[in-house]
Amino acid sequence: MLRLNRLIKHTNKWTRTSTFLSSQQQTQAVFDSSVSCQHFFRTQIRFLDIYKIGNKAAIEKERARLADELNRGYFADISEFKKHGGKIAVANKIIIPAVAAVKFPDVKVNYSNGTSLKLPIRSDGNVVGADATLMCLSFRASSQEMINSWSMPFLEAFRDAKNVHLYEVSFIDSWFLCLNPIKKMLLRMMRKSDTDGNDALQKQIVYSFGDHYYMRKDLRILNLLTGYIFLLDKFGRIRWGGFGLATEEELSSLVSCTSLLLEEK
Repeated sequence: MLRLNRLIKHTNKWTRTSTFLSSQQQTQAVFDSSVSCQHFFRTQIRFLDIYKIGNKAAIEKERARLADELNRGYFADISEFKKHGGKIAVANKIIIPAVAAVKFPDVKVNYSNGTSLKLPIRSDGNVVGADATLMCLSFRASSQEMINSWSMPFLEAFRDAKNVHLYEVSFIDSWFLCLNPIKKMLLRMMRKSDTDGNDALQKQIVYSFGDHYYMRKDLRILNLLTGYIFLLDKFGRIRWGGFGLATEEELSSLVSCTSLLLEEK
């Protein structure tokens, strides 16, 4: 209990300070600064709530998650990042066959105007998804340069393609920043044009609030300091993946694989 009280006092102090931030750059910094203390506090409270319910399966699942999150912390990400600079692996050189591809997990996102959307948009029944969708995932503001190294050349290569989508998704896990009044305030602070120019392909900037632990597990995302790039087909299946800063060879592979998706029937 004493430990929780200390965490609450620390969180309240941080909360009072954060309400004075006003610019987009400062808002991105807020996203990053809330990682360790609030994440641990939220995890502890969630575990206690499940324990009260008395569900043994849920308790064991939450214990496994708690152990995983404590073993893989912010400083582990920093240490790893210093070694590889965010390049945790090289991108695919060829497209992943449809029969071997896995589906990208559903994720709820918001535009800066508050409009919500569930991604990816899959072709299913009366719904028609884009033939190719590039999903650029960012968990910390430090990865934005990496995201740009992929998204900008992709925009240039497919600017006239009407059946291609590009989403930049920023994930906000902090329980405090996910509170509805704070969430609305942050979206207003981030408000800007979600699309630019008159080209057919537009970069759509969206934000996802909440707990993304199991989504990250599904996508095998460990280091939150790097950027993650996934190319999806019209059924929401992952057909190509990239990480960190793009190289010329990897960009060539991305363009080639996207072109192949556009030719698939």
